[in-house]
Amino acid sequence: MNGEKKSVKTTLHDIAKLASVSAATVSRVANGNPQVDAEIQARVYEAARHLGVDLTTTRKNRVIAFVLGNRDNLNEFQSRILLGAEAYCNQHGWDLQFISFRCDLTAPAGNLRLPPALTRKDRVGGVILSGTHSVSILSALRERRIPFSVVGNNIIGSWRSEDCDSVATDDLRGSAEITQYLISMGHRKIWFIGNRGLPWYARCARGYAQTMLEAGLEPHYSEIRSEDRELGYLAVKSLLAKNERPTAIFAGSDQAATGVYGALQELGIRIPDDMSVAGFNDTMGDLLYPALTTVREFPMELGSHLAEFTLRRIQEPDLPPQQLLMPTELIRRDSIRSIEPTLAGVSEVQAHAR
Repeated sequence: MNGEKKSVKTTLHDIAKLASVSAATVSRVANGNPQVDAEIQARVYEAARHLGVDLTTTRKNRVIAFVLGNRDNLNEFQSRILLGAEAYCNQHGWDLQFISFRCDLTAPAGNLRLPPALTRKDRVGGVILSGTHSVSILSALRERRIPFSVVGNNIIGSWRSEDCDSVATDDLRGSAEITQYLISMGHRKIWFIGNRGLPWYARCARGYAQTMLEAGLEPHYSEIRSEDRELGYLAVKSLLAKNERPTAIFAGSDQAATGVYGALQELGIRIPDDMSVAGFNDTMGDLLYPALTTVREFPMELGSHLAEFTLRRIQEPDLPPQQLLMPTELIRRDSIRSIEPTLAGVSEVQAHAR
């Protein structure tokens, strides 16, 4: 044991000598002390890399915080992101701490109260931001020099993904692909259900709208402001109460699609015989009946890359920001049927719903 301690001490002195700082300063940098000047911190890490030393292996607090922002529950998609991040952290000798965090999404960074785990003296080594967050938390973490990565699909407000470490799903391409599939199956009156006040729904709506317009079709949207199952359920009830009769519904998440299923089943409208339904994210598609056609995202892989980016940022704080855009996959199941590109399908639904 004494030999090990001496070896570490000697290494810290070697790094200190190369970086022209004290061994105590190297120790503070290794333990993530935010009081160390950024330029000195960069010199220490550069010296450590030159000597082939990973300073993070000596730090006392080897914990990453998974901060789920502004969500009432950890849904299936977020749970899989968490599992992917946890697995990566475990493989690399780090612990993952789950934190549920709610805030005013319009509050400026100066008024934002971060969770205590991010502000106390023995704060966590880094952060993964999932759920829904505002640009203010990005500024607050940068100001406190806390390494972080973020799900790039979920930020409220104007920001540039290239300014921070982010992993995102290519939801624009995925939503365009499933809309094109609905069109290829003969559907012309397709409604999008999703809360466009939330960024991931808004991007899915853009991909849907662009594809509809390119096909010479009119986009239609639900205006319900909710999330998950309630969004889909309320949107369908409102839609049909106004005597709108689409032949297909594209729900911006599988969670919203479960609400669509519930509302249609209550009204005696059969899927897909009377109305086709598509979802997005493929976290619940094979649990529904009939099985849901959807767009597969890869949340576990997304979580793994988020953890990778955060740990790399801890190890190399002067590294240029990293971004990764993850592809999607169209999953064809039983919730969409082919129809003739005429008004016959619409008439069929109207007759059945009366």
